[in-house]
Amino acid sequence: MSVNNTQRIDLKVVVDLIEPRARVLDVGCGDGELLELLQNEKNVDGRGIELSQRGVNESVARGLSVIQGDADRDLGFYPDKGFDYVVLSQTLQATRNPKAVLDDLLRIGERAIVSFPNFGHWRVRLSLLFKGRMPVTRDLPYSWYDTPNIHFCTIRDFVSLCDELGATVESATALDRYGQKIALAMPWAFWNMFGQQAVFLLRR
Repeated sequence: MSVNNTQRIDLKVVVDLIEPRARVLDVGCGDGELLELLQNEKNVDGRGIELSQRGVNESVARGLSVIQGDADRDLGFYPDKGFDYVVLSQTLQATRNPKAVLDDLLRIGERAIVSFPNFGHWRVRLSLLFKGRMPVTRDLPYSWYDTPNIHFCTIRDFVSLCDELGATVESATALDRYGQKIALAMPWAFWNMFGQQAVFLLRR
């Protein structure tokens, strides 16, 4: 799959994790970029749910099946194991109850794919240590007063939450500040320090 200059690098990782012709629900699908990639590259049966009306309109304009909904309130209406994959990309930190949302993802999908910015990255730590201010980075581009993110977490935080929910990590990828995969595998502490974002494939 080719990646254009404006495409989020984690989307390619997500697309590579999904089998062709799978049933996919993209939660917080935004403008539908990922769903469109999945339909073009993997011929999936894709559905989306998006909070913003603008995102819904842009997704529908792409010819996608997307409805307006809130991950915190509306996932309970979806049946158990109704999809092969449920995707939550760069959205977990913006939910009011991340634990409940992740629990629903694992219930609705045979597998769940979650990507998120890592608040444990060394640049974030240095910004807090030396500047004493909330960091602004490529993956955390908002100031503290206008950010949609309300529950920042680190890679180690997320792994602990997976353990708490009884989720098995089938695969995981950490990306550095340049969007390249970090070649060194575990321990989680290394990824937690040098991974700017992460993508996890889970099942339960």
